[in-house]
Amino acid sequence: MIDPVSGFRYPEAWVSLCTDPCDREMVRDGRGVLTSDGRMLRRGFTTGTTAAAACAAAILSLDGDVRSVNVRLACGITYPVEVSGRDGTASCFKYSGDYPDDATAGIEFRASFVRFQDGAAVDAGQGIGRWDRDTPRYLKGAPAISRTALDCILGAIGSACQVRGEIGALVHLQAIDGERIALSTLNGRIGVVGGISVLGSTGLVEPWDDHLGQDSVDRARRAERAVVTTGRVGLRHARLRYPDREVILVGANIGPVLDSREEGLTLFGLPALIIRFIDPAVLEGSGHRTIEELVSSPQGRDVVRASIESFKRRYPGHGIAIIDRDGLVLEEAT
Repeated sequence: MIDPVSGFRYPEAWVSLCTDPCDREMVRDGRGVLTSDGRMLRRGFTTGTTAAAACAAAILSLDGDVRSVNVRLACGITYPVEVSGRDGTASCFKYSGDYPDDATAGIEFRASFVRFQDGAAVDAGQGIGRWDRDTPRYLKGAPAISRTALDCILGAIGSACQVRGEIGALVHLQAIDGERIALSTLNGRIGVVGGISVLGSTGLVEPWDDHLGQDSVDRARRAERAVVTTGRVGLRHARLRYPDREVILVGANIGPVLDSREEGLTLFGLPALIIRFIDPAVLEGSGHRTIEELVSSPQGRDVVRASIESFKRRYPGHGIAIIDRDGLVLEEAT
């Protein structure tokens, strides 16, 4: 059995412990993940997927009430998402699956059709945060909507327009009570003000705390040689760069995985979680709010190099490679 989202082939021992046919089906189609003890944990939908569903439903509801829409997620899989749409306005509430600490669980995205036009566009309104300064990827005042989430939203708008025989549409989008909910997130620390961020590298929320805990440690122990990575960008590039190795997604669970064996692992991924793991105080006194900004600064290369050296002193038997979002290796050590 293969996870269609991550591409991970579940060990037969795990599969044999999962005896519920419904659970097996959810794992097969990616709505759930299988753990080493045979439990199925449900994936949820990201804010990006939820927003996309609301936008599509707003357009489709011009022809009648809408209760569900199909959304093509960033990972390439299409799933039905529950919505409530009528007369050009629609709501979608974020479903978070079995992720226990999702600060935006249950948030309502409300979308309103504005007009048909030549292309798909979204107008980010109340409750959606904006950047308070220029960053390496966003301009000051731009809505805090990630590239992959925006692509999903625009794709959903475009698909809904095709159903009605239109080229494109403008949809107004808001996150109800987003400004209050954002107080429970890290947005204020990274410079996003006035609301939540709309995110989603795959379109799905992983049950991180459970699924990526002991299971990732067990996989690291068993593998002959393995690459451990922190997120979906690293996962994609690791598979291309190390086709002969098992690639293990660990999220922020870096320490226990590296400590599970003395040698044979390579830590691979974007700077943020990796550098923060190596040096939790790296931003103190730097004048930067995020590691991404620090790495993009004139002293960024020195910071990355120092992190690599510190890592090798701590884990001499493991390798490390820090990449940018295009997969280019910034620094590495074997």
